[in-house]
Amino acid sequence: MNLGILAHVDAGKTSLTERLLHAAGVIDEIGRVDAGTTRTDSLALERQRGITIKSAVVSFAVDDVTVNLIDTPGHPDFIAEVERVLSVLDGAVLVISAVEGVQAQTRVLMRTLRRLRIPTIIFVNKIDRRGARYDQTLRGIARRLVPDIVPMGTVTAPGTRDGAFVPYAAGDPAFTARLVDVLAAHDDALLSAYVDDEAGLSPGRLRAALGTQTGQALVHPVFFGSAATGAGIGALMAGIRELLPSENGTPRAGDPVSGTVFKVERGDAGEKVAYVRMFAGTVRTRDRLPFGGGREGKVTAVSVFDRGSAAAREGVSAGQIGKLWGLGDIRIGDVVGVPHAKARRGAAGQHHFSPPTLETVVVPVRPGDRGALHLALAQLAEQDPLINLRQDDLRQEVYVSLYGEVQKEVIQATLLDEYGIDVTFRETTTICVERVTGSGSAYEIIDKDDNPFLATVGLRVDPGPPDSGVQFRLEVELGSMPYAFFRAVEESVRETLLQGVHGWEVGDCVVTMTHSGYWPRQSHAHGTFDKSMSSTAGDFRQLTPLVLLSALRRAGTEVREPLHRFGLSVPDDVFGQLLPVLSRLRAVPHTQTAHGSSYLVEGEIPAARVHELEQLLPSLTRGEGELESAFERYQPVPGEPPNRPRTDRNPLCRKEYLREVAGVRR
Repeated sequence: MNLGILAHVDAGKTSLTERLLHAAGVIDEIGRVDAGTTRTDSLALERQRGITIKSAVVSFAVDDVTVNLIDTPGHPDFIAEVERVLSVLDGAVLVISAVEGVQAQTRVLMRTLRRLRIPTIIFVNKIDRRGARYDQTLRGIARRLVPDIVPMGTVTAPGTRDGAFVPYAAGDPAFTARLVDVLAAHDDALLSAYVDDEAGLSPGRLRAALGTQTGQALVHPVFFGSAATGAGIGALMAGIRELLPSENGTPRAGDPVSGTVFKVERGDAGEKVAYVRMFAGTVRTRDRLPFGGGREGKVTAVSVFDRGSAAAREGVSAGQIGKLWGLGDIRIGDVVGVPHAKARRGAAGQHHFSPPTLETVVVPVRPGDRGALHLALAQLAEQDPLINLRQDDLRQEVYVSLYGEVQKEVIQATLLDEYGIDVTFRETTTICVERVTGSGSAYEIIDKDDNPFLATVGLRVDPGPPDSGVQFRLEVELGSMPYAFFRAVEESVRETLLQGVHGWEVGDCVVTMTHSGYWPRQSHAHGTFDKSMSSTAGDFRQLTPLVLLSALRRAGTEVREPLHRFGLSVPDDVFGQLLPVLSRLRAVPHTQTAHGSSYLVEGEIPAARVHELEQLLPSLTRGEGELESAFERYQPVPGEPPNRPRTDRNPLCRKEYLREVAGVRR
C-alpha cells in the first residue's frame, strides 16, 4: 500500500510518521522534529528549520501488508512536493490538530483528495495538548472540510497527557446509527435492508460497507490520538490495514512495464536518481527502459523500499516504490514503460493545486558565479519543475517562480550549502496571466509580401473554457503538408504562448490553424539538396510566433492577477482599525463573524498584498492576529496592465524582426 501523510504545517505529520515506524518495529527510538532526529526529515535544512521540505519515503509492515509511507511537506510554499506524490497514492491519512482544528491548508488538501477520489482517513492529532477538543473538532470537520465522516471512537481526558482514544465497540448503538446514516446515503441496498429489518444489519456487514465506501472515497473514518504519547496509534494502524485499499504487488507474467516518476534527486556522486511507483510489470537492473514518450536509458541499479529505507534489489515490481539509477534524461512526471489507467492522476503537465504566483530574479553575489548559478538552478529545477527557470539572455538574468518567501530562503540556503554559490534576490513580483478576450486571425503566405520564410501559416485565436489550457486545432487537411511541419507549428504555438502580448503566459484559449502551405524538397540537377528552394520545419517554427502574436493583438488579451481567499482572526478591540488597512491593500471582506472576544474576517485579497498584510499583522493586533490564505482565482488587473520583461526576441516588432531574418537568409 502506498500511503500519503498530508497536513497543514505543524499538525504533527512527521511526528506521526515516527510513531508509526516505532509501533511497527522499524525504529527503536522515536525521533523528534525539534531535535532534528526524525527519519524522514533527512536534509540539513529540514533539521535546522523543523519543517519538511522534500517528500520522503519509508516503509513498514502492518500484518501482511507492506506500507510505503510518503511524508509530505505541510508548508504551503512546498505544495508542489505534495502534488507530485498524489499520482502514486493508494490512500492517504490527513492529519488535523485537535487544538487548531481545520486550517487553510487542510481545506486545500482535502478538496484535492476528494476531487481525485483518493481514499482518505482523517487522524486528529495532539489530543494530549492543552486546548484539545473532541466535539468541536468533529463539527469543524463536518462543516468546513467534508460532511461524510464516521468518528471511529471517543476521547477521554482530552487536553492532558492522559488523553486516550477509545474505539467504539462493533455493536455500539450510537456508532451503528452513525454508520447507517452515512453509509446508506451512498448505498440503496443498505438503506433498503435497514428499512426492512434494522436489526438484520450485522456489525460485520456495516464494517464491510465502511471499508468499501472508504476505498471509493465516499466516506472518511475519523480517528483521534497523539503522535507524542502513542494514544490511538494502534487503532489508526488497524484502520489503515482494514479500510484503505492495497495492491496485490505480485507481478503477472506478460504484464508490460508501467510506472510513474514522482521524485528526482541527485546522489552523492551527482548522479540522477528517480523515484518510481510501479503499476505493472517489473524493472530490473540492466533493463533498457523507455520513458517519457520517446526517451530511453539503461537501468544501472535498483533499490526498493521495504521495512524502513530503500535496499538494493534486482528489480522493482507492481505496487512497489523503487529508486532507479542510470536514467540521465528522466524527469518528474515521466511515464515509465507504457501508461497505466491507475496513473491518470499523475499525467505529465496536469496540476492539482494552483501554480506559483510569485517570481524573482536570482543574482549571484560573485559575478563570476553566473554560469555555475544557472547550472545549479537547472539541477534544482529537475527536482522541482514548478520553479519554472527562465533565462533572459539579453539582460543576463535568471528568473525563478515561487510559492512564498520561505521557499526563497530555502533556495538561497541550498545554493550556498550544496553548490557554494552565494546569491541575493531582486524584489519578489506577482506572476500574472493573460487571457484572450476576443477572436483574432492572422496569416502569412509563402513568397508573398515581406514573408522571408518558405512557409504559409494562418492562425485564429479564440477564448477557451476556464482551466482548459491551450487547445490546438486544424481547419486544414492533415495531408496538405508533411506531419512534421504541423508538429512544428503546434510546438511553436505552445512555446510562444508562454509570453503573450504583455509578456505573461496565455492560457485557456483555442488556436486553430486556418492556412498551410510549403515548397516541396528541391534539388539541383546533380542531386544536392537546395535549402533555399525547400521548406523546412525551421521555416514554420520561425514564422508561427509572428503570425500567432499578430492574431493575439487582434483578438485582444487581458492581464489577470492571482487572488487569494483569506481568513483573518483578530481581537475585537482592533477590528475597527483593521478595515481601513484591508481597504488600502485592495482586500475585499465578505463575512465578518464575532467569536467571543475576537472577530473572524473572511474575504479575498490580491496575492501581491498577502506578504504585506502578514508583515503588518503583528503590530496591528499586538501579535494576536492569525492569517490564513490560499489561492482562489485570477481577476483582471485594474488600470494599466503590467508588462513582463520578455526573454526571447520579440516578434511584436514585426518589421525589425523580418528585416533581421531576411538579412540572415540572404
